[in-house]
Amino acid sequence: MSDTPAQTPAQNPAKTAFTPPTHTAPPARFSHGVRKGNILQVAGQVGFLPAVPGQPPTPAGPTLREQTLQTLANVEAVLREGGASWEDVVMVRVYLTDTGHFAEFNEIYDEYLAGTAGLTGPPAARTTVYVGLPAGLLVEIDAMAVLD
Repeated sequence: MSDTPAQTPAQNPAKTAFTPPTHTAPPARFSHGVRKGNILQVAGQVGFLPAVPGQPPTPAGPTLREQTLQTLANVEAVLREGGASWEDVVMVRVYLTDTGHFAEFNEIYDEYLAGTAGLTGPPAARTTVYVGLPAGLLVEIDAMAVLD
């Protein structure tokens, strides 16, 4: 017999995976977002425009600015679908394909979060260079949110 008490459903809530209606279905077995209890993980998002049924995903444009703004909007869509907002985000991970994009990305990111109503403090963040994005994509962002 275990000394650990059995958990009730409230103590061990179900994991819920979801894809916002603005996103295409993932091409493999993963979800755009997963929530378990008060934790919400947003999978890596890129700068694809909202999904159009029957058409492949389309990048927002060729520039870092266009792709970063769309990527942040895509992260926000997943947060909303999971019942969260930027205020709930505690960690952001950014993957850039070019070290030369750090300064420009930071300006765009700061501008975007400065315009986020209700944001009392920026989340912790880590930026790295990553060469594994599909051709033409310049940035990927994932996030973790903790809801009260």
